[in-house]
Amino acid sequence: MGALQGLRVVVTRAGEQAGALAELLVAQGAVPVVVPLTEIVPDESGVAALAALDPAAFEWLVVTSPNAADAYNRVHQSAPGRVAAVGTVTAAALAAAGIAVTLVPARQRAEGLVEEFPPGPGWVLLVQGVDGESVLADGLTAKGWTVTVVRPYRTAPASTTTADRAAALAADAVLFASGSAARAWVAAIGTDTPPVVVVIGPQTSAAVTHVGLKVSAVATDHSLAGLVAALCRYFTSRP
Repeated sequence: MGALQGLRVVVTRAGEQAGALAELLVAQGAVPVVVPLTEIVPDESGVAALAALDPAAFEWLVVTSPNAADAYNRVHQSAPGRVAAVGTVTAAALAAAGIAVTLVPARQRAEGLVEEFPPGPGWVLLVQGVDGESVLADGLTAKGWTVTVVRPYRTAPASTTTADRAAALAADAVLFASGSAARAWVAAIGTDTPPVVVVIGPQTSAAVTHVGLKVSAVATDHSLAGLVAALCRYFTSRP
C-alpha cells in the first residue's frame, strides 16, 4: 500500500501533461482526479521568432519547462553546444529529441540555474512561455551574457464542466505545478479547495497565495516526483 492509498488527488495540469503526474500518484495508491484547468497553445509570433533564429549563433540554449522544450523541438532539430534546463523533466523532454543537456541545477528553479550558470560574455537563447517571469533573463544578463528571449507558447484557461468542478471539490487534495493553474482554478471554481493544497515550489506558492488559496505544503524538490513526495510527507506526518 502506498502512502496515499485511496486518497483522491486533483491533477490540474494541462491534459497532455497530466499523465506523468497521475502515474506517480497511482504508484502511491492515490486516485487521480484529472481536471485540466489550462492548455498550452502556440504563440504565432513567438514561434516565428524562434524559427528565424540560428541555434549555432548562440553559446547556450536555456529552456525553462517541458512546454518550452517541446516548442523548441518542434522548430529546431539542433541546439547550441551547451544546453541548460531548469529541471530534470525539462532535460528529459530535450533528450527525447536528441538534445543533450549540459546543466541542470541542483535547485530546480530559475534562481538555482542562475546561481550555477557560468559567467559571460556570450550569447544565450532563452526559451520560455509568454507568461514566464524575467528571473532568468535578468540573472543571466547580470552575469555578463547577452540574452535573446523567445516565447513560442502561452498558457490559456481550459473549459471545465459542472461535473469537473464537483469532482475537484470532493477530492482530498489538489496539486498545483504552476501559478497559471492556480489562477485558472479561481476563475473556474473560486477560492474553495479540497482540504489539502500542495504546490511544486516557492514561486507557485506565492502565486497560489496571491489568488486567495491556502497552501498546506511546498515541495522541496521542485519536480513532479517532488510534488508527490511532499503530498506523501504531509499525509504520513499527520498525527
